[in-house]
Amino acid sequence: MSYLSERNILIFLVQFFLLLGLARGLGELFRKIKQPSLTAEILVGVVLGPTIFGRFMPEMFNVIFPQDAIQLNMLETVSWLGLLFFLLVVGLEVDFSSAWRQRGDALKIAITDIVLPLAISILPWLLIPDSYLINPGQRLVFALFMATAMTISAMAISARALQDLGVLKTDLGLLIMSALSVNDMIGWLIFTMVISLFVSSAPNITHILMVFAATIGFAVFCLTLGRIWAGKIINKIKEQQMPEPATSLTFICLVGLVCGAITQKLGIQALFGFFLAGIMVGGAKSLSEKTRQTISQMVFAVFVPLYFAGIGLRLDFFQNFNLFLVVIVSVIGILARFAGAWLGVNFTTQSKSNRLSIAIAHTPGGPMQIVLGMLAWQYHLISEPVFVAIICGAVISSIVLGPWLSHSIKNRKEISILEFFARNAILPDLKAGERDVAIYELCEMAAEQESLPLVEPLYQAVIKREEVLGTALEHGVAVPHARLDLVKKPMVVIGRSRGGIEWNSPDGKPTHFIFLILTPQADDEAQIQLLASIAKMMLNVKNEQLIMAAKDQEEIWTVLQGALSSRMVKKR
Repeated sequence: MSYLSERNILIFLVQFFLLLGLARGLGELFRKIKQPSLTAEILVGVVLGPTIFGRFMPEMFNVIFPQDAIQLNMLETVSWLGLLFFLLVVGLEVDFSSAWRQRGDALKIAITDIVLPLAISILPWLLIPDSYLINPGQRLVFALFMATAMTISAMAISARALQDLGVLKTDLGLLIMSALSVNDMIGWLIFTMVISLFVSSAPNITHILMVFAATIGFAVFCLTLGRIWAGKIINKIKEQQMPEPATSLTFICLVGLVCGAITQKLGIQALFGFFLAGIMVGGAKSLSEKTRQTISQMVFAVFVPLYFAGIGLRLDFFQNFNLFLVVIVSVIGILARFAGAWLGVNFTTQSKSNRLSIAIAHTPGGPMQIVLGMLAWQYHLISEPVFVAIICGAVISSIVLGPWLSHSIKNRKEISILEFFARNAILPDLKAGERDVAIYELCEMAAEQESLPLVEPLYQAVIKREEVLGTALEHGVAVPHARLDLVKKPMVVIGRSRGGIEWNSPDGKPTHFIFLILTPQADDEAQIQLLASIAKMMLNVKNEQLIMAAKDQEEIWTVLQGALSSRMVKKR
């Protein structure tokens, strides 16, 4: 039996320190320049791995990253834990209820964004020379995997880009995230089937059907009865006033472990079980945004950087870089995902400008593409040059997304944001102490404005939208909104609560500034621009302080004029 020595522990701590410290540090730098931290994390691994450090300082590399089995297994174990919990967090971000409510348009986009990219992507890999394959006899399985990897989109990367642009909470953001949720679920189902087909010693039609039935059956259970069961337990935790968020976090981790063990036993993949567990628990209404953010921050602060940086330790990127493969994965992957989403969105009633943004949001492969590639490489389904090409394609598509999506959102005719605000639509001191009452109070003021309907239709529309996806932002801001046929002109009603209102915000802080946005049913453009402008305005701490310090309606209006008068947006 082998035991860990003092030296093993010391080396592991040094490895952990270098990988985590450099990955997080460089990741924050990349975030400041509006680039995904994924790029920085992989770059750290490339520098510390055999590509650069091992090539130019081999003796020192072997001291810090020795290749003995025990040392490798220590880092490998932590990486696997990071990968499992990464999939759990991805599942938590999948809002299955919202996706189901949006199933019309979201399903059209998601289905075409699976079928068309699969059809486009599979052909090049069926025709690729045998020299790029580990086993030419399994060309079909290889092609199916590569097509799947080039089909699945990176929901986390798209969500971050939408958040940076201030449109994540809009109806456009909701539709994009709903379609990506369905895309993720279908993509992982296909991937688990392909891997099961590959690892089976003697695959036959009976075996394939059994695995498929087990996969679908367990997924359906998790998304129906499992979600109900998980919601009841979390409600019970809240009722019993157990320590939070610790108790909920423990429960979420336990659900992930159970589901992972079940799917591993079924012969599909523990990762898929963790992904389903995240969706199952994430559907609980009583699970606060603060708890979701806590587990997400823990995973993305420690495990994810370590995992993606660790990939660079296993590969020599210079030796395995193949420009031909990188071009195929990058260009065909981006274009195929764009074409699939573009086709689907053209079957919806979305405006032309929104169609472009939705299609662009589906283009990044990101972390999910790398995860699929890593698993396929570990199962010896793909070679190292192919895996390097998948990593490069994921990074390139993630880097391209931000500027491309930003251009599509901002490329609209210029209008003055101030025309949607009014001096007499400001409540400097909300009486309400609860979210729903505050919304009703703001709707009452909205109903007093010219050409607006009575209070009840406004209130019901806003509450219905709020229940689909909460509109609380960080820094004490909430942006409840709705689109109605009865509203003829976009308008914003502003409420200030000095004491703060619980709004289930991502940072767990009370909400002080509420911007009720009402727009015509056919005009989603105004909603997008208003919400984006408000989010950017309130990110300025000075504006927040001035609005809070204002004595009355007139002073708040003066602050808004100064903050918004120079802000122009574009609209088609």
